[in-house]
Amino acid sequence: MGIKNRLVAMSFLQFFIWGAWLITVGNYWFATKQWNGAEFGAIFSTLGLSSLFMPALTGIIADRWMNAEKLYGILHILGGLAIAYIPQVDNPGSFFWVIFVAMIFYMPTISLSNSVAYHILKNYKFDVVKVFPPIRVWGTIGFIVAMWITNLTGNKATANMFYISAMASVVLGIYSFTLPKCPPENLTSKDSSWVEVLGLNAFKLFGTYKMALFFIFSMFLGGALQLTNMYGDTFLSDFSKMPEFANSVVVKYSTLIMSISQISETLFILAIPFFLKKFGIKQVMLISMLAWVLRFGLFAYGDPSGGLWMIILSCIVYGMAFDFFNISGSLFVETTTDASIRSSAQGLFMMMTNGFGAIFGSSVSGYLIDKYFTHDGSKDWHTIWLTFSIYALIIAIAFAFMFKHKHNPEELENVQH
Repeated sequence: MGIKNRLVAMSFLQFFIWGAWLITVGNYWFATKQWNGAEFGAIFSTLGLSSLFMPALTGIIADRWMNAEKLYGILHILGGLAIAYIPQVDNPGSFFWVIFVAMIFYMPTISLSNSVAYHILKNYKFDVVKVFPPIRVWGTIGFIVAMWITNLTGNKATANMFYISAMASVVLGIYSFTLPKCPPENLTSKDSSWVEVLGLNAFKLFGTYKMALFFIFSMFLGGALQLTNMYGDTFLSDFSKMPEFANSVVVKYSTLIMSISQISETLFILAIPFFLKKFGIKQVMLISMLAWVLRFGLFAYGDPSGGLWMIILSCIVYGMAFDFFNISGSLFVETTTDASIRSSAQGLFMMMTNGFGAIFGSSVSGYLIDKYFTHDGSKDWHTIWLTFSIYALIIAIAFAFMFKHKHNPEELENVQH
């Protein structure tokens, strides 16, 4: 099996693990366990909480003390064991803590998988900008395949979805040990400071105006991602409260319609090399932000009849909104940081988007929606989505004027060296 195919397998399993339970855990919580909804929101906060410290910590370890592929494998094996234990839990409080432990092991593997892939591709003299996106697209395919397997086998509300996820996690963990070695750069000398020895150099990036600005905008965009994850399916399902839409396709198949968003990802990932080389990293990230404006704006005016096309188009636009920032942002980190701190820097990027961004997006949006946009138990979705769209537009305008980065095709070519 060629090295690109081996990385395809890694990417596929990386997100298959997540897709097997993330979308359907609500069915298990409410239908199977019959627990109340007040504590369910805390389950998703584990993604943000674990992303606050684990990606940066594991990035430091990979930069300083341990081969990235071995650390990656260990985390997946431990994460798989934690996920396999979930069905044994019989109360909401314990469920939260077991999920939290599983996410402590899983969330850092997302940025580590990028570091491993970049390291291996560069060692094999591949053009990373051109080769990585088609490999990464298989991660999204893995997520979709896991979601459909869980549903079609009748396990979307059973403990089996956790066993499916756990098995894939352990398999990927073992498989990781067979990948080409990705040793730490370990470029510190005997005269290095304790900051360098501990691998905390990456945090110095916040002292650079451009990098600090990039990480701040990463947090704001991470918040936008949480808005659509938390409320997209609920928004479509709420059309059932309107008699004229109660039996519509949108209400009956809301989850399948939302999955168009993931399918769209697979197409836009493949378009990234073209857009990056033609427009540059800054413009691609800006396009992502404008796509978020459309994502929310189309939802604001969409409905299951005459406005169905807006809902479908919003899901298609999501692929551009999500991929263009996450992949180009990861490549920006790769091209602008020193080799000795790249894994750490990728961890910081993950921390800002899926850590602080997730917590910021979920907490602030939850407060605003409950206080200003909920009336007599019903949510004013039109105003909610318009508000989110304006939020994304403000971020896009600020980014366009504040973030200075001139397109230099050579920086993308240098990623392969």
